[in-house]
Amino acid sequence: MEIADRLENDRNLWLCTLRPDGSPHVTPVWFVHVGNAFWIGSGERNVKVRNVLNDPRVSLALDDGDHPIVVEGRARVHRGALREDVLAALAAKYDGWDAGAEIRPFGPRVLLEVPVGRWLLRGSAQ
Repeated sequence: MEIADRLENDRNLWLCTLRPDGSPHVTPVWFVHVGNAFWIGSGERNVKVRNVLNDPRVSLALDDGDHPIVVEGRARVHRGALREDVLAALAAKYDGWDAGAEIRPFGPRVLLEVPVGRWLLRGSAQ
């Protein structure tokens, strides 16, 4: 399967952020790839968001270890009026999911934007 197909159809992405002590925090997330950036919805009190605010360096990996896609980038947190095109893309991919609706106790919704800084693996193991 081509990378573009994987980015459009794969449901889960592993997001690795860094805790304040430098240790990794890895969590599966739902995502869309719009332009040259990955977008992830979250609550602003989630660990991943706090970590990104402290240190924006992240790694992303799609689930399939036989055909790995791994990216590094610097995440940005978007608050307030969230991008409608990204919310619509998330809703289309995840059966109507409203990524902008607050889920308690995680606080107001935010979008994490991760522009691709560098592709580490593009579908084949090394």
